[in-house]
Amino acid sequence: MKIHGPADKVLLPAGFRFSFATAGIKASGKPDLALADAPAGACAAATFTLNRMAAAPVLAGKEHLKTGRGRLRAVIINSGNANCATGAPGLRAAKDTCAALARALKINPSSVLPSSTGIIGVPLPVNKILSAIPRLVAGLAQGEQALRSFGKAIMTTDLTPKLASASFKTRAGTVSIAGVAKGSGMIHPNMATMLVYIFCDIAAAPAALRRQLKAAVEVSFNAISVDGDTSTNDTVLLLASGASGVKLTIPGVAAQFARALRAVCASLAEQVVRDGEGAGHLVRLRVEGARSSAEARRVARAIANSPLVKTSWAGCDPNWGRLFSTLGNTGIPVDPARVRISIGPHRVFDKGKVKAFDRAAAHAVLKRPEYVITVGLGLAKASAEFLTCDLTEEYIRINAEYST
Repeated sequence: MKIHGPADKVLLPAGFRFSFATAGIKASGKPDLALADAPAGACAAATFTLNRMAAAPVLAGKEHLKTGRGRLRAVIINSGNANCATGAPGLRAAKDTCAALARALKINPSSVLPSSTGIIGVPLPVNKILSAIPRLVAGLAQGEQALRSFGKAIMTTDLTPKLASASFKTRAGTVSIAGVAKGSGMIHPNMATMLVYIFCDIAAAPAALRRQLKAAVEVSFNAISVDGDTSTNDTVLLLASGASGVKLTIPGVAAQFARALRAVCASLAEQVVRDGEGAGHLVRLRVEGARSSAEARRVARAIANSPLVKTSWAGCDPNWGRLFSTLGNTGIPVDPARVRISIGPHRVFDKGKVKAFDRAAAHAVLKRPEYVITVGLGLAKASAEFLTCDLTEEYIRINAEYST
């Protein structure tokens, strides 16, 4: 299955309209408000941050999904302000935003899902959003450019917009899936400072969509890390308009949809890591020989979130000892006599013994913009792949100056 990325033509699902506006939330004056609308309504599924300090729009979004029994009409997103740690006024602001959009679209407020991203602890300038809603609704349009503009309006520290799409044919018709994402820092499994919106035109019930989304998220957005921090606003939302007429319940369609959805999620997740704040290298961690895929991901997370390991990657230093020592802090009964470690094609440690390897060649591998690190645990046969990046001075600069 071919995945279409940001530079390709978007395989646009039917049944959606998009728009963007500049409400004046961002000091830069760039677009900071986005709207996606399903005129005939859509079935929905979502996963949210597990951070206990969840932001107001996350709380409101969960409530609306429950009230609407998994059906939504629209999602409205502001960037530049997280509307988090803002107390009761922040929750009122999120709900007021939904209510104002609902009046403009002549729908029920519970059929609107709000999202926010940006700085924490600053009151949401809700009046600016309310003033911009008429322009936002008036600008709703179908088509590729509308979706691309929607994606740009949700960006914060992102350097590039993130977009992926795919389609597959069935006897009943063609199903298309398109997703947009924002995310660059505070990226860690169990969701991160990441907003993802996936649109498809399959006909499916909310419960079935939830199962599909959960499986796709587990091997994509929950298998990446930029800096080990989990944010307060993370949302992955899947909307299904049903406009293709293809039902998920048709024999064989669910498997095809699962492959396409996972491929779109995997592409967006990789784009997030590639655009990690200050990142110079995309690192593919392969953990093999674990007792379960969950155990393999646990080891990968420990490696991916070690500042010592990540800074060695930033310096292209083949110091495998930092990685080796991290294995001992995972709580997993790893036997050094069974461990194997490779930098690209170069085996540097093998079953309890240091391997003679070409340090210059390993250094050259680490200088590449993308490479593979393989760790064998020697416990069983399960494995997992995990995407991460290095930690650089630029990451420190971005986050040291974020609010000033």
